[in-house]
Amino acid sequence: MKTKYKVIIDEERCKGCVLCVISCPRKILKKSEKYNSKGHHFVEVVNEMKCSGCNYCYIMCPDIAIGILKND
Repeated sequence: MKTKYKVIIDEERCKGCVLCVISCPRKILKKSEKYNSKGHHFVEVVNEMKCSGCNYCYIMCPDIAIGILKND
């Protein structure tokens, strides 16, 4: 099944502040166990199928590390 929205996270820009995780009403994001090259635990998508495209994560991200695309 194709997702309605595609969540793109720039792992290298993400510093793991988790503002996006906290703001997501559908709880589709989590802090990863992995590190980026700067030594930060970046955020990853855990259930993209539940994304409503609300853009709260994008709005809250101080590093512009998240994008939401609508799948056609």
